[in-house]
Amino acid sequence: MPLKEQEKNVKAKKQTNIINGFQVIEDECIWSKTGMFQTRLCDNVYDCRTCPFDRAMQKTFSADPQKKSAGWAKNAKDIYKWTNIPCRHALTGRVTAAKVCVNNYECNHCAYDQMLDDEDMDFRDEKVACMKASGYLLADEYYYHKGHTWARFEHGGRVTIGFDDFMVKLFGSPSNISLPHLGAKLKKDQAGVTFSRSDNEATACSPVTGTVLAINNRVQEHPEIVHDDPYNEGWLYIVEPRMPKLNLRGLFYGKDSLEWTDRESQKLLRLIGPEYQNLAAAGGDPVDDIYASFPEIGWDRLAKTFLGSPKVPKESK
Repeated sequence: MPLKEQEKNVKAKKQTNIINGFQVIEDECIWSKTGMFQTRLCDNVYDCRTCPFDRAMQKTFSADPQKKSAGWAKNAKDIYKWTNIPCRHALTGRVTAAKVCVNNYECNHCAYDQMLDDEDMDFRDEKVACMKASGYLLADEYYYHKGHTWARFEHGGRVTIGFDDFMVKLFGSPSNISLPHLGAKLKKDQAGVTFSRSDNEATACSPVTGTVLAINNRVQEHPEIVHDDPYNEGWLYIVEPRMPKLNLRGLFYGKDSLEWTDRESQKLLRLIGPEYQNLAAAGGDPVDDIYASFPEIGWDRLAKTFLGSPKVPKESK
């Protein structure tokens, strides 16, 4: 393929086949962007450090320096003009500057890469777009666990986690939240967060497997934030999964999350009875605090029905 046509295809490529819910601007593998492959797409949220394909390519080029300079470098400079070693984050649209890599693509040792990750940990201030199912809000492009926690897959592979709107309306505003400690190894479907209200306590599952990188100290000091803004300021913790894509299994997304929430709402309605409709807020929205409105159901019954029984890791017993 002629170079000019190749350049046109790389830069004008439509954003198709992006994995739903991955918070990336583009979807083309960086090896494809530098002309080494024509059609390869990224399926790992640009978490190149855990990508088997990237590791294999790095190994191949490290074993043959001449091939590296003749391949990646030449193609990159022909396409991008300004350098033969463009930064991964410039290639993937994470930054708009023409940034040059000065660390031989070893991002785990790069201060600039760490700075971008640190900035991502400061959760966004913009309003989160939401859809509704049976009156409950579901943030757009988030994944949902059957235990009513959500997961947002960030650029670079990190995952932000919180409670969904159904859960915070079910249990009301918590009086205390106990978050995992930094460095904790969490497993999907096992205990992730414990919250309480008066003398009642419940445990919510972690929606993904990974290592805790950051926690939201504000929600520990002001637990009501989780109830008031569960999808933004009320986030709970951030983890780094081993392989982002593998964590998608068993999670709800998009239309599936809406249908699942509708089923959960019907389950709740059967549990409460017809009186529930009389307590619905204006516009048909659910009441803000199911537990306080129907204390006769019991905290433990609500927790068992909608949170399941999260497995407690052996080291936590």
